Amino acid sequence: MTASKVFISYSHQDADKEWRREFVDALEQQGVDVWLDEQRIRPGDSISDAIEKGLRGSDTIIYLINPQSVKSGNLYFELGAAMGMNKRLVAIVPQDIDLSQLPQPFRKRKFLWRQSPKETADAFLCDVSVKAA
Repeated sequence: MTASKVFISYSHQDADKEWRREFVDALEQQGVDVWLDEQRIRPGDSISDAIEKGLRGSDTIIYLINPQSVKSGNLYFELGAAMGMNKRLVAIVPQDIDLSQLPQPFRKRKFLWRQSPKETADAFLCDVSVKAA
């Protein structure tokens, strides 16, 4: 079995880079192939082409939601593209967010509450039945 491929969508205005990196590390330690722009887009690459390729090559799109991301045009672009590609969509939501701010597609799906990076990765792996190699 090949490793599950996960695309991480997040706001570049999010100040919590350390949490995001620890979350990605926790997924990778469980054998998940993670597509994160800061690791996969090289200098000189077309950003939009790389993102499209990452979305197409992933099984699941994880959205790290915060108050800035719900206002981001990039979130809606990636959400629309992922829905058009019939990808599994998983939102990770902070405990203090007003759920009415979530885009409608996330309100209609089970989402995960943000915990520690490892706890969130474990919940994702358990709840969505992602199987790693």
